[in-house]
Amino acid sequence: MTHTTATHGGPAPEPEALRERALSALLAARERTALLTDSVDDHDLTAQHSPLMSPLVWDLAHIGNQEELWLLRAVGGLDAMRPEIDGLYDAFEHSRASRPSLPLLAPAEARSYAAEVRGRALDILGGAPLHAGGRPLERAGFAFGMIAQHEQQHDETMLITHQLRSGPAVLSAPEPPGPVDPMALPAEVLVPGGPFTMGTSTEPWALDNERPAHRREVAAFHIDTAPVTCGAYQRFIEDGGYGDARWWAPEGWDMIREHGLEAPLFWHREAGQWLRRRFGVTEPVADDEPVLHVSWYEADAYARWAGRRLPTEAEWEKAARHDPASGRSLRYPWGDEDPTPERANLGQRHLRPAAAGAYPAGRSPVGAGQLIGDVWEWTSSDFLPFPGFVAFPYREYSEVFFGPGHKVLRGGSFAVDAVACRGTFRNWDLPVRRQIFSGFRTARDHA
Repeated sequence: MTHTTATHGGPAPEPEALRERALSALLAARERTALLTDSVDDHDLTAQHSPLMSPLVWDLAHIGNQEELWLLRAVGGLDAMRPEIDGLYDAFEHSRASRPSLPLLAPAEARSYAAEVRGRALDILGGAPLHAGGRPLERAGFAFGMIAQHEQQHDETMLITHQLRSGPAVLSAPEPPGPVDPMALPAEVLVPGGPFTMGTSTEPWALDNERPAHRREVAAFHIDTAPVTCGAYQRFIEDGGYGDARWWAPEGWDMIREHGLEAPLFWHREAGQWLRRRFGVTEPVADDEPVLHVSWYEADAYARWAGRRLPTEAEWEKAARHDPASGRSLRYPWGDEDPTPERANLGQRHLRPAAAGAYPAGRSPVGAGQLIGDVWEWTSSDFLPFPGFVAFPYREYSEVFFGPGHKVLRGGSFAVDAVACRGTFRNWDLPVRRQIFSGFRTARDHA
C-alpha cells in the first residue's frame, strides 16, 4: 500500500511537525491508559469482569508489547526485550475468556514494561526519518500514529471493561451539552444522489481498510439528523418490539428469545421507570440521549418497526463527508480541520453521549449532526474491503475479519479519541455485540 504524507490534498507536513504530532498522540494515549488502570486496585486489574473482555492488566501489557513489536523492533531495529511474552499478548493466540489463566505480567511488572518500551520508542521517534521517501512504516510517522491509535482503541476497550465491572464508580467527568429543542432541527435530511469519493488515499495515518479512495455512486436518500434517542427507543419497547418477530432478522429473534432480552444492555425497569447502570452509577435513562449498548439486531429491528432501515456504509459516509457545493469529500463532517470540543464528543471527555442535536458546529454540509463522536453507529453493511485494498502492515488488522460475519459501525463514540476517529474510519463487530458503545440512526429511500 502506498502511504502519502499529504493530509487532504494540501502540502505534506514537515517532518518536525509530524514528529510533534506523533509525540502528542503517544503521550495523550498513555495518559489515558494510566487513568484507566490507576483508578482501580490490583485485584480489579487482574480480575476478569466479563468473559467478553480481557483483564485490564492484559490490555496494559498488550499495549506495551505491540509498541515494542512495531516501534522498537520494526522501526528501530532493536532486539526483542521480552520475546517470551509475545505469545501471551497475541490477541489471536488466546481468546479473551482464556486470558486470566495465562501467566500474565503482574500489574507492577506490566507498568514497568510498558514504561520502558515507551522510553525507547520516544528515543526512536526523535531520530526517525519521517520524509516521503522513507520506508512505508515511517512515512509521515505512520507507525507512530498506528501505535497511538492502537493504544486509544484499547483504552476504549478498557473503558468498556469499566462499564462491565461491578462496584462503586471510580471514573468521573463533567456533563455533556444539555437537551436541544427537538423542534429546532428537522428529523431527517435529504442527501442528494450521485457519485462521491469514499475512503482515502491521502490521510497519512489512515489504516488499511480505509484505503484507497474510490468513486461510489449512491442514490438519493434521507437520513436522521441525529442518532435515535433513548426516548424513541422506549416507544419501540412499549409497542412490544421485543416480542414481535416481524421486526427481527431470524438470528436476532433467536438471540433475544434465548437470552430473554427486553431492552438495551444495562437497562432495567423499576417502579414504572427505565433505569440504567453507567460506570457504577444507577440513574434514570435520559430520553434525549442517543440510545447506547444495542446490538446490530436491535438497531435493525427498530428501523423496521419505524418503517425505515439502517443506512448502508456508503450512505453514512456520503452524509458525513460529501459537500454538494464543492463536490469534495471532507475529512470530517464540518470540514478538514481536526476535531475540537465544540464539534464532537470524543476522548472520554464526558463518559456519556450528549443530547441529540448537540454540537451544531459539527454538522455536515447536508445538515446531519453528531456523525463523529457520541455513539458508534451500526450500518447495514458487511465489513468488506474497498476496491484495490492492500493489507498493511499486517493481515490481522482488517483482512481476517472481512466477510458477512461482521457489520460495519461508523462515526466513533464518546469513548473514542480523535486520533482514532475520522470521516473515513471504519469499525466492525459481530451483530450480537451489545457491550460496545453502539447506537444507530435510520434512513429511507428518496421516493
